Amino acid sequence: MKKTYEIEVDCANCANEMQAAAAGVAGVKTVVVNFMTQKMIVEFDEGADPKAVMTEVRRACQRVEPDCEVRF
Repeated sequence: MKKTYEIEVDCANCANEMQAAAAGVAGVKTVVVNFMTQKMIVEFDEGADPKAVMTEVRRACQRVEPDCEVRF
């Protein structure tokens, strides 16, 4: 399953770091963070709970940029 989320990210470098952090979260198959559109596209592993995975993705992104918001 693939879903698109709104994300607030301040710079392209932070977007790349958040993408790398989110990619390391269990349950994430692929992830793309686009600074220009302020969107995050996440493809989940089969059987993963998107809400639980996105809670961990948000935490991972906030380690990169503490004021980051991912709306889901």
